[in-house]
Amino acid sequence: MEENKKKIAILGSTGSIGTQALDIVRENTHELQVEVLTANTSAEKLIQQALEFKPNHVVIADESKYKMVKEALIHEDVKVFAGEKAIADLMGITSADMVLTAMVGYSGLLPTIAAIKNKKRIALANKETLVVAGELITQLCNEYQVEMLPVDSEHSAIFQCMTGEKMDSIERIILTASGGPFRGKQYHELTQITREQALKHPNWTMGAKITIDSATLMNKGFEVIEAKWLFGLEQSQIDVVVHPQSIIHSMVEFTDGSIKAQMGLPDMKLPIQYAFYYPERKQNNWPRTSFADLKQLTFEAPDKTTFKNLDLAYYAMEKGGNAACILNAANEIAVQAFLENKLSFLGIAELNEACLNKATFVKQPSIDDYIQSDLEVRNLAKSMLV
Repeated sequence: MEENKKKIAILGSTGSIGTQALDIVRENTHELQVEVLTANTSAEKLIQQALEFKPNHVVIADESKYKMVKEALIHEDVKVFAGEKAIADLMGITSADMVLTAMVGYSGLLPTIAAIKNKKRIALANKETLVVAGELITQLCNEYQVEMLPVDSEHSAIFQCMTGEKMDSIERIILTASGGPFRGKQYHELTQITREQALKHPNWTMGAKITIDSATLMNKGFEVIEAKWLFGLEQSQIDVVVHPQSIIHSMVEFTDGSIKAQMGLPDMKLPIQYAFYYPERKQNNWPRTSFADLKQLTFEAPDKTTFKNLDLAYYAMEKGGNAACILNAANEIAVQAFLENKLSFLGIAELNEACLNKATFVKQPSIDDYIQSDLEVRNLAKSMLV
């Protein structure tokens, strides 16, 4: 029966997380139904998805591609909108039970806020929302009594390990990092890194932005900040360890010294499905872990000297206010510049640090302060690239 299906809005449906989420829907059409699909610029892919999954609403953020999408879906029972604002506005219209926020970067902030205010359950795959405005988002979730379920593999792992445990029994969490494609490299070895080299992640298949963030350890830094807000932890309770095999997705250490680890093959469909069906576990036929083939699991400390972004994230988290918002905006500009061959690989962290030092700091920011800060830092970062 249609009315018994869980209705899902997928914000960022053409990206890596969005397409894998649709794979799960495709395997479970008797239980899951797509209500909303949105994309930034990938109009052709959005059209294909809409024709297959037949959502009630579709949004293309790039307004120049509205006509193309509208005409392609003219004979379908689907309402087509355009522009970034339309994504947030749609949260007050859609009958979706859950919103998967899989948009890239800062663009996910306002739609997530709108979804919370409309009391939609959130499956959070957009870590930048909590990086930029973690305090505000957690306050809103409490105010509107909205549950936010993590989709990042590391945070899903922590969430699973914490289930059934008391918060005061948690001593620390340990986020695992693959180390990216340049694990073990020294600073001087990274001076000539190319775009193509940085996009070759050893374990995960992800979009370009998050793959570069993984290579610079910025992604892990953002995950540290995200964990603080998701789980209500102090900075001293969040550690990072490099685990090249990416089998242990993260761990929780308790006050008695015992440790829980959540393990599995590196496949983002696992945490996506867990969020879709929580608190139930959904059976699937995906590949299973073979410990005989693994042979060994290794761990090492992250190299914060070579990969400065991780320390910058800890610094921004400790400083509070809009510092993490500054870091995120700078990093988005820096990564894009690197992908366009306008900035060196090591220059990403240098630009991030420069913006943290120069941008206007706001100790107790409002949502308008976050918006203004994001705009200011983007302009500042761009001016430093000239």
